[in-house]
Amino acid sequence: MAAVEKEEPVALLPSSNKEFLLGNHSYKSIDELLGNIVLDQTSHGKVWFKWLGFGFLFVNVLVASIAWLVYQGIGVWGNNQPVSWGFDIINFVWWIGIGHAGTLISAILLLLRQNWRNSINRFAEAMTLFAVMCAGMYPLLHTGRPWVAYWLFPYPNVLGMWPQFRSPLIWDVFAVSTYFTISIVFWFVGLIPDFATMRDRTVQPAVKKIWGLLAMGWRGSVKHWHRYEAAYLILAGLSTPLVLSVHSIVSFDFAVSIVPGWNVTLFPPYFVAGAVFAGFAMVITFAIPIRKLYHLEEVITMKHLDWMAKIMLATGTIVAYGYLCEVFYAFYSGSRWEQYLIHNRMGGPYSVLYWSLWICNGLAPLFLWSPKVRKNLVALMIISQFVSVGMWLERFVIIPMSLHRDYLPSSWGMYYPTVVDFGMFFGTIGFFIFMMFLFIRFLPMINIFEIKDLLLKLRHEEHHSEADASPVAVGGGE
Repeated sequence: MAAVEKEEPVALLPSSNKEFLLGNHSYKSIDELLGNIVLDQTSHGKVWFKWLGFGFLFVNVLVASIAWLVYQGIGVWGNNQPVSWGFDIINFVWWIGIGHAGTLISAILLLLRQNWRNSINRFAEAMTLFAVMCAGMYPLLHTGRPWVAYWLFPYPNVLGMWPQFRSPLIWDVFAVSTYFTISIVFWFVGLIPDFATMRDRTVQPAVKKIWGLLAMGWRGSVKHWHRYEAAYLILAGLSTPLVLSVHSIVSFDFAVSIVPGWNVTLFPPYFVAGAVFAGFAMVITFAIPIRKLYHLEEVITMKHLDWMAKIMLATGTIVAYGYLCEVFYAFYSGSRWEQYLIHNRMGGPYSVLYWSLWICNGLAPLFLWSPKVRKNLVALMIISQFVSVGMWLERFVIIPMSLHRDYLPSSWGMYYPTVVDFGMFFGTIGFFIFMMFLFIRFLPMINIFEIKDLLLKLRHEEHHSEADASPVAVGGGE
């Protein structure tokens, strides 16, 4: 007979999921914590009204700027020859980049079964929608005749005219419209179970009917959950390639040209990394004050911020590598045009912006290597602001700085944005803030049912941990 051995209790490592939901919660407490932000309108203090008013003020600036632009024409912008693309394309690319983090958090992390997305995916998706709305304004108005924008779509017409599919403008139209459509459907489908929760918890008949219509008859049956999960996974699968393709297509606007500094194959991965970089910086910018304002420290934990900071560090390193590659390509190529471009960036009339770009995107993210910095909310907030400014400066460096001195010195010029340029830019920022704070007040900004699912997983893990940690006798046989 083999000797009967007794295993010693095994010291189990703590579950990683425990760091994504703190406190002693139940399903009811999660409903109250997250649902009452919407159902109890007294939970929104003066801070909410101040930020909404601030956003609305700049929404009016945006409306006035667009009205004046449509009335006078795009000559009110600072665009000129040779800088035919100015603030309009700079801000378009910047806003599209900010919209990428929401889809990455929602779709890619869902397919990878990452539970840490549960607390931040909902308002990150909302940021995607509002950022794409801001981005879509610029190419539409840049055409100079937005009232005939339907010409960009291949609709049946008696003239038999089709869009020029070799035009980057057409690529942008299809990429951005597809991205926005899939994102809004993905966002709405994810809200359906929470709409039902709101419907069941509210007591006002009129409000209950509104939630009921939005919930689309959701009862939480097995069939409903099965169809919901199938649809959600399909939409996540559709959204995932869009994260990579949309900003790649935007980068083709530049890469297909013969302008020095643009015609490089590095642009697609470089732009995608920069988009995720800027997107996560904006998510952190909103997550830190929101968790403080609505006392959500137990749901949006320091671990969430730490992991977002790590992704920002990783993508920031890729972006900095791209900057070094641009310098290397210019001098290794032996092309005088490429070399002059780098000399102009480093020592030309816009050199201050170029070196500021390196400080914001190259130097500031390096502090995130320190765990102490990643756990410091003030430091995270400051670094996120540096990144947001730096990614805007990157677009300025790529576009006007590459155009204002081209092959012919006789056609060199300078680019100076006008009041209307700044009015539209700050107006879109105000629109973004205005829409985000409306979203926070009237829709669940954190995914209630996914937090409950995370709580269920934690309970299972605790149960298995207790069972595995108990002494177990192992029998033997002949």
